[in-house]
Amino acid sequence: MELLTEALLWFALISAGLMAGLFFAFSVFIIYALAALNHPAGMQAMNAINFVVQRTVLRPLFFISSVVSLALCLIALGNWGAPGTAALLLGGVVYVAGMTGVTIAGNVPLNNALASAPPNSLPGHTLWLEYCRRWTRLNHVRAIACTAALALFVLAEARL
Repeated sequence: MELLTEALLWFALISAGLMAGLFFAFSVFIIYALAALNHPAGMQAMNAINFVVQRTVLRPLFFISSVVSLALCLIALGNWGAPGTAALLLGGVVYVAGMTGVTIAGNVPLNNALASAPPNSLPGHTLWLEYCRRWTRLNHVRAIACTAALALFVLAEARL
C-alpha cells in the first residue's frame, strides 16, 4: 500500500503543478490578451481553445488527477494520525473542490454559454465582457487551489 500511495501522491503532485501552471498562465496573461482583441476575435479564440482542450491530454489529466486526489483523501482518512495524512487530506480536498468543483460548476457553464453566443452581436459583446470578468475570477481560484494543493502534496510527501 505504501508504494501505491507514493505513486498516487507523486502523480497528484505533478498534476497539481501542471494544472497550477496552466491556470496561472491564463490568469496572468492569456485571458487578458484575448480580452484585448476585438470581441468577435477574442470569443472565437477562446472557443477554439476550449474546443482543443477537450481533445488533448488535458482532459484525461483533469479527470484522472481528480480521482487520484479523491483516492488520496480516502487513504489519508484510513491512515489518520500517521505523519503527513493531514496535508494529504487537505491537499486532496483543496484540489478537488478548488480545481474540479470550480471548473465543473463555474468555468464549464461559462464556456458553454460563450460557445452558443453569436460573436458579431451586441449580446455577444456583452456576454464576452461578463465572461472575461467571471471566468477569470474563477480561474484565479483554480490557480490558487492547484498551487495550494501542490504545496500540501509536497508537505505530505516530505512527511510520509
